[in-house]
Amino acid sequence: MLAVVLMLAASAFAANKGAFQLNNAASVNGTQLQAGDYSVTWVGDGPDVQLSIMKGRKVVAQTPAKVVPVDQAAGSNQAVVERNSDGSASLKELRFNGKKFALAIGAAPASGGAGGTSN
Repeated sequence: MLAVVLMLAASAFAANKGAFQLNNAASVNGTQLQAGDYSVTWVGDGPDVQLSIMKGRKVVAQTPAKVVPVDQAAGSNQAVVERNSDGSASLKELRFNGKKFALAIGAAPASGGAGGTSN
């Protein structure tokens, strides 16, 4: 029984990973990411997850994210970057080839405290 649980946990973790490329520098959760190739893993079943962004084997940023369904599977891995009013750029969303979900970056996990969530 333990072996089955470990196998399921390992396969679930393996599915929670992807890769993306930034063509220009962008920030995520206060950390500046330079242009380049990155890998990403996330923990949680969704919709609220904790995202780790890695350059090689080194974690360079961590941030909360929300798994959001999309109507059509992405045709390639995509990093969605938004220009801020001060001219800087922020990583806002990741989409993965063939997947019908996206990761909305910086989406705060839902909590039972005052303030709640907005749609």
